[in-house]
Amino acid sequence: MSSVVVVGSQWGDEGKGKIVDWLADRADLVARFQGGHNAGHTIQTGDAVYKLSLLPSGVTRGTLSVIGNGVVIDPWALFEEIGRVGAQGLRITPEILRIAENATVILPFYAELDRARELARGKDAIGTTGRGIGIAYEDKVARRAIRVVDLTERETLTQKLGVLLHHHNALLRGHGQTEIDGDGLVERLLEMGAKLAPFVEATWDRVERAARQGKRILFEGAQGALLDVDHGTYPFVTSSNTVAGAAAVGSGLGPGSVGYILGITKAYTTRVGSGPFPTELTDAVGRGLGERGREFGTVTSRPRRCGWFDACLVRQTVRTGGIDGLALTKLDVLDGMDEVKICVAYEGPDGARYEHLPASMRLQAAVKPVYETLEGWRDSTRGGRSWVDLPAAAIKYVRRIEELVAAPVALLSTSPDRDDTIMVRDPYDD
Repeated sequence: MSSVVVVGSQWGDEGKGKIVDWLADRADLVARFQGGHNAGHTIQTGDAVYKLSLLPSGVTRGTLSVIGNGVVIDPWALFEEIGRVGAQGLRITPEILRIAENATVILPFYAELDRARELARGKDAIGTTGRGIGIAYEDKVARRAIRVVDLTERETLTQKLGVLLHHHNALLRGHGQTEIDGDGLVERLLEMGAKLAPFVEATWDRVERAARQGKRILFEGAQGALLDVDHGTYPFVTSSNTVAGAAAVGSGLGPGSVGYILGITKAYTTRVGSGPFPTELTDAVGRGLGERGREFGTVTSRPRRCGWFDACLVRQTVRTGGIDGLALTKLDVLDGMDEVKICVAYEGPDGARYEHLPASMRLQAAVKPVYETLEGWRDSTRGGRSWVDLPAAAIKYVRRIEELVAAPVALLSTSPDRDDTIMVRDPYDD
Protein backbone atom coordinates (compact mmCIF):
# COMPACT_ATOMS: atom_id res chain seq x y z
CA MET A 1 0.00 0.00 0.00
CA SER A 2 1.27 3.46 -0.84
CA SER A 3 -0.76 5.37 1.75
CA VAL A 4 -0.82 5.25 5.55
CA VAL A 5 -3.35 6.77 7.96
CA VAL A 6 -2.01 7.65 11.40
CA VAL A 7 -4.55 7.99 14.20
CA GLY A 8 -4.41 7.93 17.98
CA SER A 9 -6.03 4.85 19.49
CA GLN A 10 -6.62 6.33 22.97
CA TRP A 11 -7.48 9.85 24.23
CA GLY A 12 -4.71 11.56 22.27
CA ASP A 13 -1.17 12.42 23.37
CA GLU A 14 0.01 8.95 22.32
CA GLY A 15 3.16 10.20 20.61
CA LYS A 16 1.83 10.71 17.07
CA GLY A 17 4.31 13.50 16.35
CA LYS A 18 7.39 11.28 16.42
CA ILE A 19 5.77 8.46 14.44
CA VAL A 20 4.37 10.81 11.80
CA ASP A 21 7.78 12.48 11.53
CA TRP A 22 9.42 9.08 11.14
CA LEU A 23 6.98 8.09 8.38
CA ALA A 24 6.88 11.55 6.74
CA ASP A 25 10.56 11.24 5.88
CA ARG A 26 9.55 8.52 3.41
CA ALA A 27 6.28 10.08 2.19
CA ASP A 28 5.66 12.24 -0.87
CA LEU A 29 2.75 14.11 0.74
CA VAL A 30 1.42 14.54 4.30
CA ALA A 31 -2.26 15.47 4.70
CA ARG A 32 -3.81 16.67 7.95
CA PHE A 33 -7.51 15.73 7.86
CA GLN A 34 -9.32 16.94 11.02
CA GLY A 35 -9.09 19.00 14.19
CA GLY A 36 -7.64 22.45 14.66
CA HIS A 37 -4.95 24.19 16.67
CA ASN A 38 -6.10 22.27 19.76
CA ALA A 39 -3.81 19.51 18.48
CA GLY A 40 -0.26 19.31 19.75
CA HIS A 41 2.49 17.29 18.07
CA THR A 42 6.01 17.45 19.44
CA ILE A 43 8.71 16.47 16.96
CA GLN A 44 12.35 16.08 17.91
CA THR A 45 14.80 16.28 15.01
CA GLY A 46 18.39 16.12 16.22
CA ASP A 47 18.73 18.94 18.74
CA ALA A 48 15.68 20.79 17.41
CA VAL A 49 12.26 20.34 19.03
CA TYR A 50 9.24 21.57 17.08
CA LYS A 51 5.82 21.98 18.69
CA LEU A 52 3.19 21.87 15.96
CA SER A 53 -0.55 22.45 16.18
CA LEU A 54 -1.96 23.23 12.73
CA LEU A 55 1.04 22.57 10.52
CA PRO A 56 1.24 18.97 9.28
CA SER A 57 4.29 17.18 10.63
CA GLY A 58 5.71 16.77 7.14
CA VAL A 59 6.92 20.37 7.10
CA THR A 60 9.82 19.49 9.42
CA ARG A 61 11.17 17.17 6.71
CA GLY A 62 10.46 19.39 3.72
CA THR A 63 7.66 17.05 2.63
CA LEU A 64 4.74 18.60 0.73
CA SER A 65 2.06 19.14 3.38
CA VAL A 66 -1.68 19.72 3.04
CA ILE A 67 -4.19 21.12 5.53
CA GLY A 68 -7.36 19.40 4.35
CA ASN A 69 -10.99 20.43 4.26
CA GLY A 70 -11.75 18.53 7.48
CA VAL A 71 -9.54 20.88 9.50
CA VAL A 72 -10.87 24.07 11.10
CA ILE A 73 -8.30 26.84 10.68
CA ASP A 74 -7.51 29.84 12.85
CA PRO A 75 -5.44 31.86 10.34
CA TRP A 76 -3.91 34.04 13.05
CA ALA A 77 -2.80 30.96 15.00
CA LEU A 78 -1.47 29.43 11.77
CA PHE A 79 0.75 32.40 10.94
CA GLU A 80 1.90 32.65 14.55
CA GLU A 81 2.97 29.02 14.30
CA ILE A 82 4.67 29.62 10.94
CA GLY A 83 6.57 32.50 12.52
CA ARG A 84 7.55 30.46 15.56
CA VAL A 85 9.01 27.55 13.59
CA GLY A 86 10.54 30.07 11.19
CA ALA A 87 12.52 31.47 14.12
CA GLN A 88 13.89 27.94 14.54
CA GLY A 89 15.05 27.92 10.92
CA LEU A 90 12.06 26.10 9.42
CA ARG A 91 10.82 28.17 6.45
CA ILE A 92 7.21 27.53 5.45
CA THR A 93 6.39 28.57 1.87
CA PRO A 94 3.49 27.90 -0.53
CA GLU A 95 5.76 25.35 -2.22
CA ILE A 96 5.68 23.18 0.91
CA LEU A 97 2.26 24.02 2.44
CA ARG A 98 -1.14 23.91 0.72
CA ILE A 99 -4.46 24.78 2.38
CA ALA A 100 -7.92 23.56 1.35
CA GLU A 101 -10.09 26.31 -0.08
CA ASN A 102 -13.16 24.66 1.46
CA ALA A 103 -11.77 24.39 5.00
CA THR A 104 -13.73 26.16 7.76
CA VAL A 105 -12.30 29.31 9.38
CA ILE A 106 -12.18 29.88 13.13
CA LEU A 107 -13.23 33.50 13.64
CA PRO A 108 -11.46 35.77 16.14
CA PHE A 109 -14.32 35.86 18.66
CA TYR A 110 -14.86 32.08 18.78
CA ALA A 111 -12.28 31.53 21.51
CA GLU A 112 -13.87 34.09 23.83
CA LEU A 113 -17.31 32.59 23.28
CA ASP A 114 -15.90 29.08 23.79
CA ARG A 115 -14.42 30.02 27.16
CA ALA A 116 -17.64 31.78 28.22
CA ARG A 117 -19.68 28.67 27.43
CA GLU A 118 -17.29 26.43 29.38
CA LEU A 119 -17.50 28.76 32.36
CA ALA A 120 -21.29 28.68 32.20
CA ARG A 121 -21.25 24.87 32.35
CA GLY A 122 -19.60 25.00 35.77
CA LYS A 123 -18.94 21.53 37.17
CA ASP A 124 -20.25 20.02 33.92
CA ALA A 125 -17.52 21.66 31.82
CA ILE A 126 -16.27 19.39 29.05
CA GLY A 127 -12.65 20.49 29.30
CA THR A 128 -12.20 22.11 25.90
CA THR A 129 -8.98 23.97 25.09
CA GLY A 130 -10.98 27.18 24.71
CA ARG A 131 -9.76 27.83 21.18
CA GLY A 132 -13.11 27.93 19.40
CA ILE A 133 -12.72 24.55 17.68
CA GLY A 134 -16.14 23.25 18.65
CA ILE A 135 -17.90 26.48 17.65
CA ALA A 136 -16.30 26.32 14.20
CA TYR A 137 -17.54 22.75 13.72
CA GLU A 138 -21.01 23.74 14.97
CA ASP A 139 -21.16 26.54 12.41
CA LYS A 140 -19.97 24.17 9.71
CA VAL A 141 -22.73 21.66 10.42
CA ALA A 142 -25.30 24.46 10.72
CA ARG A 143 -24.23 25.69 7.24
CA ARG A 144 -23.35 29.18 8.36
CA ALA A 145 -19.55 28.82 8.54
CA ILE A 146 -17.03 31.07 6.84
CA ARG A 147 -14.69 29.05 4.64
CA VAL A 148 -11.20 29.87 3.44
CA VAL A 149 -12.41 30.62 -0.09
CA ASP A 150 -14.83 33.25 1.29
CA LEU A 151 -11.97 35.37 2.61
CA THR A 152 -11.20 36.71 -0.86
CA GLU A 153 -14.80 37.58 -1.86
CA ARG A 154 -16.13 40.73 -0.14
CA GLU A 155 -19.75 40.37 -1.22
CA THR A 156 -19.98 36.69 -0.26
CA LEU A 157 -18.16 37.27 3.00
CA THR A 158 -20.37 40.19 4.01
CA GLN A 159 -23.56 38.25 3.28
CA LYS A 160 -22.47 35.10 5.10
CA LEU A 161 -21.08 37.00 8.05
CA GLY A 162 -24.43 38.75 8.52
CA VAL A 163 -26.18 35.39 8.87
CA LEU A 164 -23.51 34.06 11.22
CA LEU A 165 -23.46 37.13 13.48
CA HIS A 166 -27.26 37.15 13.77
CA HIS A 167 -26.82 33.81 15.54
CA HIS A 168 -23.69 34.50 17.56
CA ASN A 169 -24.52 38.01 18.75
CA ALA A 170 -27.63 36.61 20.38
CA LEU A 171 -25.44 34.11 22.24
CA LEU A 172 -22.94 36.78 23.22
CA ARG A 173 -25.75 38.91 24.66
CA GLY A 174 -26.92 35.90 26.64
CA HIS A 175 -23.46 35.46 28.13
CA GLY A 176 -23.13 39.17 28.88
CA GLN A 177 -20.41 39.60 26.25
CA THR A 178 -19.92 42.48 23.82
CA GLU A 179 -21.51 41.96 20.41
CA ILE A 180 -19.33 41.72 17.30
CA ASP A 181 -19.02 44.59 14.81
CA GLY A 182 -19.53 42.96 11.44
CA ASP A 183 -18.00 45.77 9.37
CA GLY A 184 -14.72 45.74 11.26
CA LEU A 185 -14.57 41.94 11.10
CA VAL A 186 -15.05 41.91 7.32
CA GLU A 187 -11.98 44.08 6.83
CA ARG A 188 -9.86 41.93 9.16
CA LEU A 189 -10.91 38.78 7.33
CA LEU A 190 -10.28 40.20 3.86
CA GLU A 191 -6.81 41.27 4.96
CA MET A 192 -6.15 37.77 6.25
CA GLY A 193 -7.57 36.27 3.05
CA ALA A 194 -4.95 38.11 0.99
CA LYS A 195 -2.23 36.75 3.25
CA LEU A 196 -3.56 33.17 2.98
CA ALA A 197 -4.21 33.28 -0.78
CA PRO A 198 -0.78 32.04 -2.00
CA PHE A 199 -1.24 28.83 0.04
CA VAL A 200 -4.85 28.07 -0.99
CA GLU A 201 -6.07 25.61 -3.61
CA ALA A 202 -8.44 22.69 -4.23
CA THR A 203 -6.34 20.33 -2.16
CA TRP A 204 -8.66 17.38 -2.79
CA ASP A 205 -7.49 17.46 -6.42
CA ARG A 206 -3.82 17.43 -5.44
CA VAL A 207 -4.28 14.57 -2.97
CA GLU A 208 -6.35 12.51 -5.40
CA ARG A 209 -3.80 12.94 -8.19
CA ALA A 210 -1.00 11.90 -5.86
CA ALA A 211 -2.94 8.76 -4.89
CA ARG A 212 -3.66 7.95 -8.53
CA GLN A 213 0.04 8.28 -9.36
CA GLY A 214 0.91 5.78 -6.62
CA LYS A 215 2.73 8.31 -4.48
CA ARG A 216 3.18 7.71 -0.77
CA ILE A 217 0.63 9.71 1.19
CA LEU A 218 0.61 10.02 4.95
CA PHE A 219 -2.74 11.02 6.47
CA GLU A 220 -2.28 12.68 9.85
CA GLY A 221 -5.02 12.83 12.46
CA ALA A 222 -5.22 14.83 15.68
CA GLN A 223 -6.45 13.92 19.17
CA GLY A 224 -7.40 10.23 19.60
CA ALA A 225 -10.16 7.81 18.67
CA LEU A 226 -11.70 7.95 22.15
CA LEU A 227 -12.34 11.67 21.58
CA ASP A 228 -14.31 10.95 18.39
CA VAL A 229 -17.64 12.79 18.43
CA ASP A 230 -19.47 9.54 17.58
CA HIS A 231 -17.31 6.78 19.02
CA GLY A 232 -15.64 8.51 21.96
CA THR A 233 -16.67 9.08 25.58
CA TYR A 234 -19.45 11.51 24.62
CA PRO A 235 -19.99 14.33 25.58
CA PHE A 236 -16.37 14.53 26.80
CA VAL A 237 -15.06 14.43 23.26
CA THR A 238 -13.75 16.75 20.57
CA SER A 239 -16.06 18.12 17.86
CA SER A 240 -14.85 16.09 14.88
CA ASN A 241 -14.48 12.48 13.82
CA THR A 242 -11.01 11.34 14.85
CA VAL A 243 -11.24 7.73 13.68
CA ALA A 244 -9.46 6.66 10.49
CA GLY A 245 -12.61 6.86 8.37
CA ALA A 246 -12.38 10.65 8.64
CA ALA A 247 -9.13 10.61 6.63
CA ALA A 248 -11.05 10.12 3.40
CA VAL A 249 -13.77 12.69 4.14
CA GLY A 250 -11.38 15.26 5.59
CA SER A 251 -8.98 15.20 2.65
CA GLY A 252 -11.34 14.62 -0.27
CA LEU A 253 -10.11 11.16 -1.16
CA GLY A 254 -12.20 8.06 -1.76
CA PRO A 255 -12.23 5.57 1.16
CA GLY A 256 -10.69 2.83 -0.94
CA SER A 257 -7.44 4.77 -1.23
CA VAL A 258 -6.57 5.48 2.40
CA GLY A 259 -4.40 2.36 2.74
CA TYR A 260 -2.81 0.98 5.91
CA ILE A 261 -4.22 2.30 9.21
CA LEU A 262 -1.67 2.70 11.99
CA GLY A 263 -2.95 3.27 15.52
CA ILE A 264 -0.55 5.16 17.78
CA THR A 265 -0.85 3.57 21.21
CA LYS A 266 0.83 4.52 24.47
CA ALA A 267 2.07 1.64 26.65
CA TYR A 268 -0.09 3.02 29.45
CA THR A 269 -3.09 5.38 29.33
CA THR A 270 -3.41 9.15 29.71
CA ARG A 271 -6.17 11.68 29.39
CA VAL A 272 -6.36 15.50 29.54
CA GLY A 273 -9.44 17.26 30.85
CA SER A 274 -12.74 15.91 32.11
CA GLY A 275 -14.49 12.63 31.38
CA PRO A 276 -14.46 8.97 32.38
CA PHE A 277 -11.14 7.17 32.80
CA PRO A 278 -11.63 3.65 34.25
CA THR A 279 -7.93 2.84 34.81
CA GLU A 280 -6.90 6.24 36.21
CA LEU A 281 -4.36 6.08 39.03
CA THR A 282 -4.45 8.92 41.54
CA ASP A 283 -1.77 7.38 43.76
CA ALA A 284 2.03 7.43 43.71
CA VAL A 285 2.09 5.00 40.76
CA GLY A 286 0.01 7.36 38.64
CA ARG A 287 2.11 10.35 39.65
CA GLY A 288 5.25 8.38 38.81
CA LEU A 289 3.97 7.62 35.30
CA GLY A 290 3.23 11.30 34.79
CA GLU A 291 6.66 12.40 36.00
CA ARG A 292 8.67 9.83 34.03
CA GLY A 293 6.53 10.29 30.92
CA ARG A 294 6.58 14.11 31.17
CA GLU A 295 2.84 14.08 30.79
CA PHE A 296 1.93 17.68 30.10
CA GLY A 297 -0.17 18.87 27.13
CA THR A 298 1.82 20.28 24.20
CA VAL A 299 -0.81 22.96 23.57
CA THR A 300 -2.31 23.58 27.03
CA SER A 301 0.55 22.52 29.37
CA ARG A 302 -2.15 20.89 31.49
CA PRO A 303 -0.98 17.81 33.43
CA ARG A 304 -2.35 14.59 31.99
CA ARG A 305 -4.23 12.04 34.08
CA CYS A 306 -2.38 8.70 34.02
CA GLY A 307 -3.38 5.07 34.44
CA TRP A 308 -2.69 1.48 33.45
CA PHE A 309 -3.06 0.27 29.86
CA ASP A 310 -6.72 -0.31 28.99
CA ALA A 311 -6.96 -3.16 26.49
CA CYS A 312 -10.77 -2.91 26.36
CA LEU A 313 -10.63 0.63 25.04
CA VAL A 314 -7.87 -0.01 22.51
CA ARG A 315 -9.58 -3.18 21.29
CA GLN A 316 -12.71 -1.06 20.76
CA THR A 317 -10.83 1.61 18.78
CA VAL A 318 -9.08 -1.07 16.71
CA ARG A 319 -12.52 -2.26 15.64
CA THR A 320 -14.26 1.11 15.13
CA GLY A 321 -11.22 2.55 13.37
CA GLY A 322 -10.25 -0.45 11.26
CA ILE A 323 -6.72 -0.28 12.67
CA ASP A 324 -4.32 -2.68 10.92
CA GLY A 325 -1.38 -2.34 13.30
CA LEU A 326 -0.16 -0.45 16.35
CA ALA A 327 2.76 1.86 16.92
CA LEU A 328 3.43 1.30 20.62
CA THR A 329 5.10 4.27 22.34
CA LYS A 330 6.65 5.14 25.70
CA LEU A 331 7.37 1.58 26.74
CA ASP A 332 10.43 2.92 28.57
CA VAL A 333 8.20 4.81 31.05
CA LEU A 334 7.31 1.42 32.55
CA ASP A 335 10.98 0.50 33.13
CA GLY A 336 11.90 -0.33 36.71
CA MET A 337 8.43 -1.35 37.91
CA ASP A 338 7.97 -4.58 39.88
CA GLU A 339 4.67 -5.29 38.17
CA VAL A 340 2.50 -3.83 35.43
CA LYS A 341 -1.24 -4.16 34.96
CA ILE A 342 -3.56 -4.34 31.98
CA CYS A 343 -7.31 -3.76 32.11
CA VAL A 344 -8.96 -6.75 30.39
CA ALA A 345 -12.63 -6.06 31.22
CA TYR A 346 -14.94 -3.88 33.31
CA GLU A 347 -17.29 -4.68 36.16
CA GLY A 348 -20.49 -2.66 36.29
CA PRO A 349 -22.23 -1.45 39.46
CA ASP A 350 -24.64 -4.38 39.19
CA GLY A 351 -21.81 -6.90 38.92
CA ALA A 352 -22.19 -7.32 35.14
CA ARG A 353 -19.01 -7.83 33.11
CA TYR A 354 -18.34 -5.62 30.08
CA GLU A 355 -15.82 -6.33 27.33
CA HIS A 356 -16.11 -2.78 25.97
CA LEU A 357 -16.88 0.63 27.44
CA PRO A 358 -20.67 1.17 27.43
CA ALA A 359 -22.09 4.26 25.74
CA SER A 360 -24.11 5.19 28.84
CA MET A 361 -22.63 8.17 30.72
CA ARG A 362 -23.79 6.60 33.98
CA LEU A 363 -22.03 3.31 33.32
CA GLN A 364 -18.90 4.94 31.92
CA ALA A 365 -18.51 6.79 35.21
CA ALA A 366 -19.33 3.73 37.34
CA VAL A 367 -17.49 0.75 35.78
CA LYS A 368 -14.42 -0.62 37.55
CA PRO A 369 -11.44 -2.13 35.72
CA VAL A 370 -10.70 -5.85 35.90
CA TYR A 371 -6.92 -6.18 35.86
CA GLU A 372 -4.44 -8.77 34.75
CA THR A 373 -1.05 -8.41 36.47
CA LEU A 374 2.21 -9.11 34.67
CA GLU A 375 5.78 -9.20 35.86
CA GLY A 376 7.64 -5.91 35.46
CA TRP A 377 11.22 -5.45 34.31
CA ARG A 378 14.24 -3.75 35.87
CA ASP A 379 16.44 -3.41 32.77
CA SER A 380 15.95 -0.36 30.57
CA THR A 381 14.12 -0.49 27.24
CA ARG A 382 15.06 3.09 26.40
CA GLY A 383 16.86 3.45 23.08
CA GLY A 384 16.22 -0.14 22.00
CA ARG A 385 16.32 -0.64 18.24
CA SER A 386 15.68 -4.37 18.00
CA TRP A 387 13.85 -7.02 20.02
CA VAL A 388 17.13 -8.35 21.41
CA ASP A 389 17.64 -5.01 23.17
CA LEU A 390 14.49 -5.51 25.26
CA PRO A 391 14.03 -7.44 28.54
CA ALA A 392 12.05 -10.65 28.20
CA ALA A 393 9.29 -9.35 30.52
CA ALA A 394 8.88 -6.23 28.34
CA ILE A 395 8.50 -8.38 25.23
CA LYS A 396 5.93 -10.50 27.06
CA TYR A 397 4.00 -7.33 27.95
CA VAL A 398 3.96 -6.21 24.29
CA ARG A 399 2.82 -9.65 23.11
CA ARG A 400 0.01 -9.71 25.67
CA ILE A 401 -1.22 -6.32 24.44
CA GLU A 402 -1.29 -7.66 20.89
CA GLU A 403 -3.40 -10.63 22.00
CA LEU A 404 -5.85 -8.56 23.99
CA VAL A 405 -6.48 -5.82 21.41
CA ALA A 406 -6.40 -8.17 18.39
CA ALA A 407 -3.87 -6.11 16.44
CA PRO A 408 -0.14 -6.57 15.89
CA VAL A 409 2.53 -4.08 16.92
CA ALA A 410 4.00 -2.76 13.67
CA LEU A 411 6.31 -0.17 15.27
CA LEU A 412 7.74 0.07 18.76
CA SER A 413 9.09 3.42 19.97
CA THR A 414 11.61 3.33 22.81
CA SER A 415 12.47 7.04 23.20
CA PRO A 416 11.56 10.44 21.69
CA ASP A 417 14.52 10.12 19.29
CA ARG A 418 13.22 9.24 15.83
CA ASP A 419 15.84 6.52 15.32
CA ASP A 420 14.95 4.69 18.52
CA THR A 421 12.22 2.73 16.76
CA ILE A 422 11.84 -0.99 16.20
CA MET A 423 10.05 -1.60 12.89
CA VAL A 424 8.29 -4.96 12.90
CA ARG A 425 6.19 -4.32 9.81
CA ASP A 426 6.64 -1.48 7.33
CA PRO A 427 3.22 0.22 7.03
CA TYR A 428 4.01 1.40 3.50
CA ASP A 429 4.76 -2.10 2.27
CA ASP A 430 2.22 -4.12 4.26
